[in-house]
Amino acid sequence: MDEPLIEARGLGVAYGGAQALRDVDFEIRRGEIVTVVGPNGSGKTTLLRALIGAVAPSAGTIRRARGLRVGYTPQRLAVDRSMPITVDGFLALAGRADADARRAQLARVGAQGLAGRQLTDLSGGQFQRVLLAHALLRSPDLLALDEPTSGLDQPGEAAFYKLIAAVRAETGCAVLLVSHDLHVVMGASDRVICLNGHVCCEGAPTQVLAQPEYRRLFGLATQGALALYQHRHDHSHDAAPAPEDPQ
Repeated sequence: MDEPLIEARGLGVAYGGAQALRDVDFEIRRGEIVTVVGPNGSGKTTLLRALIGAVAPSAGTIRRARGLRVGYTPQRLAVDRSMPITVDGFLALAGRADADARRAQLARVGAQGLAGRQLTDLSGGQFQRVLLAHALLRSPDLLALDEPTSGLDQPGEAAFYKLIAAVRAETGCAVLLVSHDLHVVMGASDRVICLNGHVCCEGAPTQVLAQPEYRRLFGLATQGALALYQHRHDHSHDAAPAPEDPQ
């Protein structure tokens, strides 16, 4: 079996004496799509940022594969409207990529033709695809996506997750997602981690959905998520349609 791209043991993170995470064990391997879910304030973003090295742990250990390349999209990216920048100009900030490579990544994520558009003029779905293209310019071993569908409607979210699955299939990268949307994310994940300051439960989507800890945190929303997951699983033999543009 491949070595983990990232492995954490007994991970803890504290801010100003307040414990955000404690005793977290985690690993992700090449090709996996792992989703972290939990209520607001549960430490999801903190965990992701600690794993990729953006936040220093206060306890435990994190081991990353040698030469690990990470493509990261933050939960929020403020764009200064007083300083306009085109999509191509934004992608150029990723460095190490010429114009042909930038156009190729836009095409990969279904955002071809947007290179000359102002970043501030994009729809929510277009902006998320451009952020993904920016992350992919690093040729990442791991895509770390923090609430990548925030602000999209449910069809837009579903289309974006189909795109992520297609990128994983094409590149072989691992994907670490932070998400709040139970109804979409369960069908898009190989493994789910339910977090609330610590790992409440983890496993395949059906295993997590059945856990009492998960049901206590999310209540009736788990029923709809389970029904949607089972529907998608039952129809997994059907050919998947091409992703729609999540406007």
